[in-house]
Amino acid sequence: MWRNLGSLLSLVNFKQNETAMWFNEREKPSKMSSCWGLCGRMAAAEPLTAFSRWYLYAIHGYFCEVMFTAAWEFVVNFNWKFPGVTSVWALFIYGTSILIVEKMYLYLKDKCNILVRCLIYTLWTYLWEFTTGFILRQFNACPWDYSQFDLNFMGLITLEYAIPWFCAAFIMEQLVIRNTLRLRFDENAEPGVPTSVATLANGHVKTN
Repeated sequence: MWRNLGSLLSLVNFKQNETAMWFNEREKPSKMSSCWGLCGRMAAAEPLTAFSRWYLYAIHGYFCEVMFTAAWEFVVNFNWKFPGVTSVWALFIYGTSILIVEKMYLYLKDKCNILVRCLIYTLWTYLWEFTTGFILRQFNACPWDYSQFDLNFMGLITLEYAIPWFCAAFIMEQLVIRNTLRLRFDENAEPGVPTSVATLANGHVKTN
């Protein structure tokens, strides 16, 4: 009797394993379809165009200019109104400059450390500020004048801003450029509609 009972239990275990394998085989197509769907969505998501990145950089520079002048006014004159000012020219100047710095970052990131890169960005900032300021001055359109600073050159650039420009270069690379380059545009996505169950987390596929 015990031998027959053991045979019966073995048969039940075999059937359970067979049933589990059958369910696993049925789940494979759905998992494969989910994988193909995810791969399709990942392929459809493309990096931002150069113009889109320029637009983000321009808005960032414009915003920082307003915030910096407001903070400067508070520190110098203790003005609680925080009147931040800038010029529409700042959109073109900052957008183009940061887009060029982006190219520098991609070229230099594996060749030199961040301190050297930020120094190069700062030198570029001075060159760009002087060049654009000099051109705009020919049309009486330059919106800044550093003549009141001791270490200015032609009123277009000043060494007093060297440290702020260096710090701005660090923030620009680490927070603005690197994150902007990570952004992706999915032209197949519907506004307000959640994406697929499978999402990306830190560059890896994450499934709920």
